[in-house]
Amino acid sequence: MIIAIDGPAGSGKSTIARRLAERLRLTYLDSGALYRALTYMCMRDGVDLGDVPAVVKFLEALDIDLQYAAGRQRVLANGRDITAEIRDPAVTRQVYYVAKEPAVRKEMVAHQRAFGKRGDLVAEGRDMGTVVFPNADFKFYLDAGADVRAQRRHRELREKGMEVPLEQLRKEIEQRDRTDMERKVAPLKRAEDATVVDTSDMTIDEVVEHVMERIEKGRK
Repeated sequence: MIIAIDGPAGSGKSTIARRLAERLRLTYLDSGALYRALTYMCMRDGVDLGDVPAVVKFLEALDIDLQYAAGRQRVLANGRDITAEIRDPAVTRQVYYVAKEPAVRKEMVAHQRAFGKRGDLVAEGRDMGTVVFPNADFKFYLDAGADVRAQRRHRELREKGMEVPLEQLRKEIEQRDRTDMERKVAPLKRAEDATVVDTSDMTIDEVVEHVMERIEKGRK
């Protein structure tokens, strides 16, 4: 069984997908972490993010893996744990450059589908239900207002000891929405057969229960 969860930044995709994976005992695929890992490693190794052939070549030789245990996901690149590093605001601001490139996305989609061949999973991102797993058993599109998403991101960063102005985060989220929705390849959009869930006024538990009800009803 494959469950695809898409939506803009800060809509709750990652948290909800993790909770669902735990409840259903499925593998959790965080597609955004893969793009972040590539971005971070390029930045660390001095690969020009604007040089697409160089980035693709670098990706082909890069071993990115996701491991989930004890309620925590670890992101590994060539065997090294880079879980914390990929969440740095500097990486967030640069990830767009690799995510928008068709050649990079083609290579990354193949990588993501390889996870699907390993077994059942909950996959979250921006094109899981439209491009990567168009035949997913269940598709959900999570959304929330930009102000709400900025506040969530602000709290998340604060908990990690990072202080970024709320207004700056809101502007970055709005810019990210535009670039994700307007990119030529695999733009952020709702799959026609996806269930839309507005998480603005819902708690995490409420969203999880709502999605679980849909899944259980569909399985029956």
